[in-house]
Amino acid sequence: MTTEDTTSNVPSKRGSSALRMGPRKKASTSDPLISHGRHFGRTVFALCNYPSLLTNGILRLEQMEETPLEDFSAEEHRVFEQLLDSYPGLLERLKNGSEEEILHVGELIGKGAAGARGDDTKTLKSAVLDWISPKGDAIQPHLHRNSKIDRGFNHELTGSLLCPAGLDWNDPETKENLRSGEMLVCGDQWPIFLYAQYTYDPDDPWCGLLRSRLLVCAYKHVFTSPSSVEKEPKATRSGNARLHGMNCVTIASISYIATQVRFALSSSSVFSRTDTTTDSETFYHSLLDLLEDPEEYKEVDELLTWWNRQVFPTSSAAKRPVSANSALSKIRQKRLAVKQTSNLDVVSS
Repeated sequence: MTTEDTTSNVPSKRGSSALRMGPRKKASTSDPLISHGRHFGRTVFALCNYPSLLTNGILRLEQMEETPLEDFSAEEHRVFEQLLDSYPGLLERLKNGSEEEILHVGELIGKGAAGARGDDTKTLKSAVLDWISPKGDAIQPHLHRNSKIDRGFNHELTGSLLCPAGLDWNDPETKENLRSGEMLVCGDQWPIFLYAQYTYDPDDPWCGLLRSRLLVCAYKHVFTSPSSVEKEPKATRSGNARLHGMNCVTIASISYIATQVRFALSSSSVFSRTDTTTDSETFYHSLLDLLEDPEEYKEVDELLTWWNRQVFPTSSAAKRPVSANSALSKIRQKRLAVKQTSNLDVVSS
């Protein structure tokens, strides 16, 4: 299986959005920026045209009059600033470098991001079958590990997982329309596998969203090591998270894994921005749009806490509840009681 690279052709100074994948292009030799691009793509922004992002970002910083504001969105600028913050010395290198140097840096980062995406696509294609197989039984009809032509809505199991939440896969007409393509599934129609126990509540669409075991398995496979899926990761193992000092889940990394799993279950063989069947870019962006919406802060905070407990249970980000009879809980109870008494005194006066 192949993936489409994000290392775009040389962008114009006022090109299209950098937060879209560019055409395929091979980059050169190894560089620390390639390793950084692998992690940045997985955890901050996956489907990005990095040469264009850097070129537009530097122009924006220099406040060039001929660069209209609408050519570089607030989202692009946020991703650009996150990239600068995540790699010490990058801003100086870009400011002091020529246009060719800026493009080269973007190509290196893009090579890393595309390489990581390609590696994950390749390994998840096979691994996902182990996670969706019925316990103690084989998938029927048989699904091939090295071919995806019989996946997607063509197969009963993968079709049931990809069926958009709110639709009934067991309805013969719905199933036939999905299989024939008469019913097109857009990227913002989320599949049922995103939900815990594959159960969707139309009256509470947040309930169980992005909490399925399948997603957790894939996340651990990519970030903490394939062997950690069924057991705790060994401290001596150098998983992707450990290699990059990652000790908490990010919004973008959840969206990235969901996008990868969705693609692994599909019948498409090439991860491409022009693939209207999977519509992966729309799917990825739709998840990010929800998770980055300030109005959804409470639900997202609870979601991240849940994820950190699954993947990084020893991290402070897991926010484990205080033991009921501990000294810490007693101190907090006493402080709360004092505060409540103080508030009552204020009201009565």
